[in-house]
Amino acid sequence: MNQSCDILIIGSGPAGLAAARAACQAGLGITVIDDNPRPGGQIWRNGPQTRLEPAVLARLAILEHPSIRYLPGTRVVAALKPGSLLLENAEHGFVITYQRLILCCGARELLLPFPGWTLPGVTGAGALQALVKNGLSISGERTVIAGSGPLLLASAATACNAGAQVNQVLEQASGTSVMGFAAHLWRWPTKIRQAIGLATTVYRWNSHVVEALGEQRLEAVRVNVGGRLKDIPCERLACGFGLVPNTTLAVHLGCELQGTAIAVDPHQRTILPQVYAAGECTGVGGSELAMVEGEIAGLAASGQHQEIKALLSHRDRWQAFADRATQAFALNPAIHNLAQPDTLLCRCEDVPFAAMACEASWTAAKLQTRCGMGACQGRVCGSAAQALFGWEAPLPRTPLVPARISTLL
Repeated sequence: MNQSCDILIIGSGPAGLAAARAACQAGLGITVIDDNPRPGGQIWRNGPQTRLEPAVLARLAILEHPSIRYLPGTRVVAALKPGSLLLENAEHGFVITYQRLILCCGARELLLPFPGWTLPGVTGAGALQALVKNGLSISGERTVIAGSGPLLLASAATACNAGAQVNQVLEQASGTSVMGFAAHLWRWPTKIRQAIGLATTVYRWNSHVVEALGEQRLEAVRVNVGGRLKDIPCERLACGFGLVPNTTLAVHLGCELQGTAIAVDPHQRTILPQVYAAGECTGVGGSELAMVEGEIAGLAASGQHQEIKALLSHRDRWQAFADRATQAFALNPAIHNLAQPDTLLCRCEDVPFAAMACEASWTAAKLQTRCGMGACQGRVCGSAAQALFGWEAPLPRTPLVPARISTLL
């Protein structure tokens, strides 16, 4: 059951929805795919514990437009010849051909190892949000949120709304950095309102996790708060150190990277003439930046170039916010030294930190230790290794995700 379209959009988060909304005005055939069962990405993740605002529901409604075909639960297995991808859903594999491709692949949470981080009850900050929105009950659970960036406050709010007892929100950045960031929020009034709505009295800066404690599951967390160690009894720890752009498909296609993100021009074009990119995969910056980038990409891919000029200053404004946040919440070097020699770095294959730290590259580590060869295929330990050791990311190979033999055939 092969398919074709004029514009193929990968991802139905803020950027992908904005791209679809802009592109459909040109009367072209558009297909939107996402590996999640419901649209919205992480920030607008829809589930049994979620009540979306009317403005968000209006954005999701674009997928019902007659010129748009929406394929949830669909993953990219491989790029074939230029202009075609091999896809797979729960029922079968198939090939889709396109004239233009817009990558809105989002970002992954950066999880860095520390003693006890593999205990049941320990998740990423964004992962806790996803679990709660998909129905996980955490009512009454004592919870600690830790790591870096504005996501911590959003995760804490989600946990509180789900009935959890949030004891601490620990930000590793210094008070000077956090207050300096807050002092410039007047330039983005909507962010001031968000910050007020998410504010909590248990927020602490210059603080980070040292160790998760417990036997069979999490029982407490040892933290460094302003230079002093203390143990906090808890049933749940959500710890994330920012986000990493998801560039796997882009690199597989042959796109260039700028740092850790997909390199694009002012019209969101990559170096490949038929491929565009927008949102967190081009640099982490929040939903507002993702939406305006997605709109620009949708307009450019559908040939509506006249409408783009009015959006450029809007994008620059939100890019300035993203740059300010990146600078304010940069990781303290001490965070990279939390792991002990016997701390697992690759959880899938039980590879300790010491076994990987002595290697010179990801490829060498993989050959010697089997790191990255488990269920996550290096999505967790690979990003951690790049952050900890400065290794270059490996080139993605076919298949990009585990796939059925029938699909590959």
